[in-house]
Amino acid sequence: MGANDAKSRLFGLISCLGILALLAGAYALVTDVFRIPNAVLFPGWRKIIPAFGLSIPQLLTGLASSMSLLVPAVALSIITGVSAGMFIGLRPRVEAVLLPFIRAMNPLPSTMLIPYAIAVMPTFWSSSLIIIYLGVLWPVLMNTLHGIAMLEPRWIDNARCLNLKGRHLVFKVVLPGAMPQIFAGINAGLIRSFLLLTVAEMIGSKAGLGFFVQYYADFAKYDRVIVGMIWLSLVVVIIMTLFDLLKKRILHWTKKR
Repeated sequence: MGANDAKSRLFGLISCLGILALLAGAYALVTDVFRIPNAVLFPGWRKIIPAFGLSIPQLLTGLASSMSLLVPAVALSIITGVSAGMFIGLRPRVEAVLLPFIRAMNPLPSTMLIPYAIAVMPTFWSSSLIIIYLGVLWPVLMNTLHGIAMLEPRWIDNARCLNLKGRHLVFKVVLPGAMPQIFAGINAGLIRSFLLLTVAEMIGSKAGLGFFVQYYADFAKYDRVIVGMIWLSLVVVIIMTLFDLLKKRILHWTKKR
């Protein structure tokens, strides 16, 4: 199975790189060779590649700024979402009262709260943090509740027969059993967090990945805009790949399933 998995991953990587090469080549033909689209809006690789090199210091600074906002917001939302989900999910009466409110809040985009966050919070950083926090919290909380609801009753019964109670029951039975759903919620929350981060930085930040794109778009420097979009995409791919590796390592026991 290990060799097959390695071959499958290698094939996927080569296929992905091949598709990227085809897309890059097609873009070069359309822009640099035939010059079909507007050269200002769609600059060719002859402009994008030098702009990328010149932008590296600013891109790294923006990455550091974005991560200083994203990491604490996501970490707080995961801790809060999992803890609250465990507390509510193990108490049917509490869940019956709160679940309708949680379902009502989950689909609401937290970007709607940006004007209120800017008005109420003392700094842009704190207002952006609360927006990202709320955006990630609901999918983590909902999936934690779903994970607990999907636990097989016999697992709980067998654990109680072994006199497992309280935190021992939670950490040895409930949490591991709900972990696949929890990771699904974190995955959805991470994807949502990048969108919220970009939107928040475009509105009032002085640095960051979203700010970089918006700043150069205001000056119609679309070679830098495309550089920013490529850089943001690379960052998202790397972070999500690392997350998938962490998930596979923690949920190694689910591979056979």
